[in-house]
Amino acid sequence: MHESIADFRMPTEEQVHLAAESLRLLADPTRMKILWALLQGESSVACLAELVGAAPTAVSQHLAKLRLAGLVRGRREGTFVYYSAADVHVRRLLEEALFHADHADRDLPHHPPDDTSAHRPAHWPTATPTPG
Repeated sequence: MHESIADFRMPTEEQVHLAAESLRLLADPTRMKILWALLQGESSVACLAELVGAAPTAVSQHLAKLRLAGLVRGRREGTFVYYSAADVHVRRLLEEALFHADHADRDLPHHPPDDTSAHRPAHWPTATPTPG
């Protein structure tokens, strides 16, 4: 059946494994809030803790996991570390997940099958693209 689809390709095992790990790490409300905050600009652990309503030690643990997965980056300045989202792919992953949730939550109509464009609800803040 799939042989008849032009240019049909399956992802490699490594691609699937890495994508699943990234999605697994994103499947946590606190981590999603941390990443959303980092998409607005770099931030310290203390600031992120205040923004997401979690203890700084918990935020540090979440950031360590996100950094190991390549979803965030840290920049040291003296004794402080400032974190940012790793790249534009992280922004797109998180935005699509949140847009999907917004559609489901508000029972919005589905997009036509050939519409692959991302959209931003008018009531959402604009995430600043991160370099990388």
